[in-house]
Amino acid sequence: MDESLYDGVSAQQLFCNKDSNGLTFDDVISLDVDVATNLTKSVKLSAPIVSSPMDTVTEANMAIAIALQGGLGFLHCNNSIEQQAEMVRAVKHYENGFIPEPKVLGPTNTVVDLDELKVSGVPITEDGRPTGKLVGLVTSRDVDFIEDRSVSLSTIMVPLEQLVVGTFPISLEKANKVLKEAKKGTLPIVEVSGYLVSLITRLDLLKHRDYPNAVRDPETHKLLVGAAVSVNEQAKPRIDALAAAGADVIALDARQGDSAAQIELVKYIKQTHPSVEVVGGNVVTTKQLKNLLDAGVDGVRVGMGVGSVSTSQVVKAVGRAQLSAIYNTALLAKDYGVPVIADGGIGSPGAAIKALSLGASVVMMGSSLAGTAEAPGDYFFQDGMRLKHYYGSGSHEYYRHGDPAHATAAASHVAVGVSGAVVDQGSVHKYLPYIQQSIRHGFQDLGVCSIPQLHTALYKGELRFERRTVSAQKEGGVHDLFTYSKQLYA
Repeated sequence: MDESLYDGVSAQQLFCNKDSNGLTFDDVISLDVDVATNLTKSVKLSAPIVSSPMDTVTEANMAIAIALQGGLGFLHCNNSIEQQAEMVRAVKHYENGFIPEPKVLGPTNTVVDLDELKVSGVPITEDGRPTGKLVGLVTSRDVDFIEDRSVSLSTIMVPLEQLVVGTFPISLEKANKVLKEAKKGTLPIVEVSGYLVSLITRLDLLKHRDYPNAVRDPETHKLLVGAAVSVNEQAKPRIDALAAAGADVIALDARQGDSAAQIELVKYIKQTHPSVEVVGGNVVTTKQLKNLLDAGVDGVRVGMGVGSVSTSQVVKAVGRAQLSAIYNTALLAKDYGVPVIADGGIGSPGAAIKALSLGASVVMMGSSLAGTAEAPGDYFFQDGMRLKHYYGSGSHEYYRHGDPAHATAAASHVAVGVSGAVVDQGSVHKYLPYIQQSIRHGFQDLGVCSIPQLHTALYKGELRFERRTVSAQKEGGVHDLFTYSKQLYA
């Protein structure tokens, strides 16, 4: 047993230590199940869930919601380079630690200028620049009832002498404490000489309180976000734009990931954007995987033709049963320290637990998330059911949407996906906690308290499996009822 993978101590270590005193109920607490995991070599998640880079699944709203819940969203690339980069920026701007260049105005600006900024609190500097000398602050409360919007801000701003400010240098924790105690909406951070350095807001403080497991950059405190890039001639300019916008992880999006073109892109990202993690794929065999591992990928997507809207195995006769693909590729990937992402077939919490039990570190969900409120598109009703449109990335409908280059290629495209609809799943903020809690309960029944411990048990042969007959599968589901209702969560 590798003790480095385990938190706490065993009961034997606790009670059979010669230095141990008598222990009562109040002296001991059992450690909870930890579902934290690595998405890549360097990116750690609080939950083993990422969203698929499909245009019916992941845009900025989904990426924000998943990051707040501890996972990560991969933004789709069925759009222009600028549109995708703007989605990255939207995720990054949703939450801040210190805002290094906040929106500011000068004393001669008017309320009209403030209205155009559409922010609740704006610092006023002498020269109207983000690095200028702070002279005051204007909030929306100061101007709500002003009828003459041409009035200059110098006449209504709260002057510097009445402001609570933080003095640079200051830690984020200390700045948040000052903000909390002052009961203000914003806290300007200034140098001793009075020049504005940055800003923190109460709204971000509330987000930290409400979403303690959110995945954030440890330095900037912004949410983490991933973005997909198709392996084509536009890949390099798109990669450059996404890296500049702040993408933390780039997933090279290809149904067959073992190609010279993808390997070249892996090396390109490593050389030009070393701070960006690279996820390769998709692969299903160790031969495919080996080439990507040697190229330097930080994570790998496993799965081919197993998604609910994929027809690759029927049309192209290529693919592999998902659990077989996960287990065999994970055996090799672990020797390189590269996490495996199970992409496809994750239609239930039980499927997620099985994928993790066979060596995956993360599961990628598509159809399960496409029906949530945060997924792109509008709900519609059919036969009394509330639905959302959902189609595969290889379908003709995908090629008719988004990127104009795809529309041109649609005429000669062989469809390897279908279009359909999925049932309303409610909000990600309810659905993902349900998935995570199901995984925790599954781990408890398996007798493990973390994903590393689960994998240790797998490779030591302590985790036991059994093939189920058709009758056993029927017995393990709901059966012998005339009718029943199914409610996932309250």
